[in-house]
Amino acid sequence: MHNKRLRRAVFAVAVTALSAAGVPAAAEPVSAFYFPPAQLPAEPGAIVKTQPMPVFAAPPGAQGGWPVAARQVMYTSRTQNGEPVAVSGTYLEPTQPWLGSGPRPTVVIAPGTAGQGDQCAVSVAFSTGLAVRTDPLSVSANQEAISAAAWGGLGARVFVTDYIGLGTPGIHTYVNRVESAHAVLDAARAADALAGTAAPLVFWGYSQGGGAVAAAAELQPEYAPELNLKGTWAGGPVADLAVVLAQIDGNLIGGAIGFAINGFTARYPELRAALDERTTPAGRALLDRLSTSCIGDVILQEPFARTDALTVDGRPLLEHLRSIPGVERVLGDQRIGNLRPTTPVLITSGRNDDTVPYSQARQLATDWCAQGSTITFRTNELPPIAPGTTIANHFGPELIDGFGTNNAISYLIDRLNENPLQGCTFN
Repeated sequence: MHNKRLRRAVFAVAVTALSAAGVPAAAEPVSAFYFPPAQLPAEPGAIVKTQPMPVFAAPPGAQGGWPVAARQVMYTSRTQNGEPVAVSGTYLEPTQPWLGSGPRPTVVIAPGTAGQGDQCAVSVAFSTGLAVRTDPLSVSANQEAISAAAWGGLGARVFVTDYIGLGTPGIHTYVNRVESAHAVLDAARAADALAGTAAPLVFWGYSQGGGAVAAAAELQPEYAPELNLKGTWAGGPVADLAVVLAQIDGNLIGGAIGFAINGFTARYPELRAALDERTTPAGRALLDRLSTSCIGDVILQEPFARTDALTVDGRPLLEHLRSIPGVERVLGDQRIGNLRPTTPVLITSGRNDDTVPYSQARQLATDWCAQGSTITFRTNELPPIAPGTTIANHFGPELIDGFGTNNAISYLIDRLNENPLQGCTFN
């Protein structure tokens, strides 16, 4: 497909998807669908159950009529300890032809930060674009409406994972490298099961999602070698968690640090007592509140949260974490770049990203290149705009690199079209 035609198609569906934001919001969102049966299938990526879901927050006609027909899906995955767990997500099967070469592909989308409460799962807001809980008030948006519509408009299958613990029982293990990767890879297996074919596959993710698909790309040869993975876009990836947490302390979404802490104390309960000793009652209450909050709630209710306000001595919480035995190992376990992806990866990052630092994204590319992977690294030069507010310098590059000129969709379609690519490129 010519790049010009591709850019026109992507732009058209993205603009139309944005205009759909005025549809009514869903209320009191979490339903009985998200509760798994007592016994789960043994194999990862197995379908537990599905149900139809109309998608109103999508451009009419982009995927064969309006509302777009989709399915809520529950599938199996594995925790970092190998325990079976149910994960929810959204599956869209377009009716129009695939506009690229070869058979219709599957795109697995790993969302950016949605929150930690069950009501924050992207599938909850997928139908109308916005989910609202009234008691207590909580607001969550379908951040992946544009990307799902763009790929669906091109004729690709789309599967958007909710990750482990979002919607389904248990804590969402935010930015957990292994569990994020498992959720993405098992979503691809589930999509193949629903499609009835081992389809050509690409991964798409930005921010938290960029880290999730990066982790999936490097774990795929070991965890899911049967997948027909062709390429990955890891935009603004959370690759070195310690660096990212230090960056967001005190910025607009500083409360997301609480999501990470809650997830890790759930998987490493031995850290809880040491953390409790270092935090104030108000700090512990905030962490508890964040465990049921969405990122929209953080922005509206806890903007620019600083961890030095949570500790007994006024020092940042990250300083305390480094003094707790075992925490350095936990943070080290989350670092992406120690394993080698065997399929091409595009990494993009904004030089002035005020949320997910450019340096650690570029280091990921360097680490993978040193291992012989095929890596393309692109720098977004958007100048600093209201640093610390996330909106412009973190989300701006997502739109530019994902959907603008020379975009991530073009890169992934080239991989699906079997256009050869070798070695590493940095620009």
